[in-house]
Amino acid sequence: MSLLRAYRRGFVLLAKLCFAVYVRRFEVIGKENVPRKGPLILVSNHINNADPPAIIAAIPRNPMFMAKREMIGWPILGPAFRVFGAFPVRRGTADLSALHAASEVVERGDMLVMFPEGTRSRTGGLTKAHPGTAIVALQTGAPIVPVAITGTESILWPWLFIKPLAIKHVKMVIGEPFHLPPVERVDADAAAAAMDIIMRRIAALLPEQNRGVYADTESAAPAS
Repeated sequence: MSLLRAYRRGFVLLAKLCFAVYVRRFEVIGKENVPRKGPLILVSNHINNADPPAIIAAIPRNPMFMAKREMIGWPILGPAFRVFGAFPVRRGTADLSALHAASEVVERGDMLVMFPEGTRSRTGGLTKAHPGTAIVALQTGAPIVPVAITGTESILWPWLFIKPLAIKHVKMVIGEPFHLPPVERVDADAAAAAMDIIMRRIAALLPEQNRGVYADTESAAPAS
């Protein structure tokens, strides 16, 4: 086993251990919807910095993260992201180099994890997404797997590592993979329309109170 694979396995075990110790019930629904190999874009809502470790603990593939630039330098999470091949993105800008790196991850057959909202929701509801995820998906034609996470908003940093907080229930619902409709040109309008499709797929997996600006989405999967 290579040193990198050993580090990755260690972080996966650490993530699983943390959720086992601090979360009374970590429920994962739809794990069978994640293709075990091949290019893939996994998209999720974002309510806590514990969401990436939750994905690491639950998804049976090595994830590659697009993470905000500040997070790469954080203790504990920063080294974990780097081990999993994370690359930084500048929030609030059209970071073309990050989008290019994201497309390369997908094109070589890896699983890319993206949080389209770009930052954590302060209310627990979905916020307006940035177009980067849609651009990568349209350019690569890769399948997309939507993920909805609830319960991690109860995890408080850094107190998580100081004392158990009796977090009752973290739930992850993984939807079926889908493809975006092909477009003639990847422009702003095409990206906006595609992003709306992606976010409504995530919203359909969430309870109604967590759908935020996508609250008019009709549920396509059980959310409770």
